Amino acid sequence: MLKYIPGLAGVPATESSISSIDGKNGILAYRGYSIEELARHATFEEVAMLLRDGELPSKEKLEKFGHVLHQRYEVKHNIRTMMWALPCNGHPMDVLQTAIASMATFYPDAGAKNPNSAYTQSALTKIIANMSTLVAMWARISAGYDPIPPSKGMSYAKNFLNMSFGEEPDDDIVRLFDACLILHAEHTINASTFSAMVTASTLANPFASISAAVGTLAGSLHGGANEDVLNMLDDIGDAKNARNYVENRLNKQQVVPGMGHREYSIKDPRAKILQKMIEEYINKTGITLSKRFETALEVERVCEDILASKGVYPNVDFYSGILYSEIFKIPREHFTPIFAMARSAGWAAHWHEQVEHNRIFRPTQIYVGSDFRSYPQK
Repeated sequence: MLKYIPGLAGVPATESSISSIDGKNGILAYRGYSIEELARHATFEEVAMLLRDGELPSKEKLEKFGHVLHQRYEVKHNIRTMMWALPCNGHPMDVLQTAIASMATFYPDAGAKNPNSAYTQSALTKIIANMSTLVAMWARISAGYDPIPPSKGMSYAKNFLNMSFGEEPDDDIVRLFDACLILHAEHTINASTFSAMVTASTLANPFASISAAVGTLAGSLHGGANEDVLNMLDDIGDAKNARNYVENRLNKQQVVPGMGHREYSIKDPRAKILQKMIEEYINKTGITLSKRFETALEVERVCEDILASKGVYPNVDFYSGILYSEIFKIPREHFTPIFAMARSAGWAAHWHEQVEHNRIFRPTQIYVGSDFRSYPQK
């Protein structure tokens, strides 16, 4: 008999060579390269090419890809006009999904029927390039300001920060943000990636696939967890209140935001990297963060005392919100769109992999309704 597994937990949905997770040992790798080495040494552009092509690019190929991204940064004026017409209090993820979906009208022939054509490749690169522009544009438009045009001489990370704040960021901030993009670029078959794959399997336009992924990421059980962590830290207020707060939540059988992950039975390697980056930046610059970071460290210590035996440790969202808000000064409503911006590289890679060995997804079900019956005669 078929067995129903809620959420398809642990059910293999594909064979993939893009990324791998060793949950017991806390290892995440992209195409065999550890996330620690990539975050320390690579750029987001390099990682996007690694995910797409399977190998790190040569210097010449990387420069060419960077040039292509620069040429694709600009957004069509029709989409810009459409964004100005949307309510300024519209959720950034809804705006992003709308904008990405609308881009298909400019690339009507892009798709899985010609996955390796220059036309389709241009469309996929356009998605990655425009993601950063769209997220920065809405941050400005929703606040009533004109968007800042993209620069054709800046890296992906630097250009986004410049478009968002209107001033050129320093090198340390750019490197930190670049590392954050790398950490969020890919993470095997989670809900949003699966959405992209299912849509791609129908041979839909790639913009439809990425739009579906953005819509899935917008759900509160997927994206936005780092916002919940900030809300928790603000509720706790001070490190001395952490134990009482955590114990009260656990007694009520409530989760502690940012703690635990479906794949990792030890600390999420991305959380370890983010924590270390924050500490290194503090030591280098001498800046003073709010009480959030100290409180977060104490929450982690308390949870380790109480929950470590159950394999519950910090995930990537536990420290990313602190980094975004305290160091980058990014409003929390834009955290998840930035997640989507980074993950566009992984989604595009999975789109490629899916259509190259495609079979439309058609899972089965276990029927639990009424037995066969006849329509009552009148």
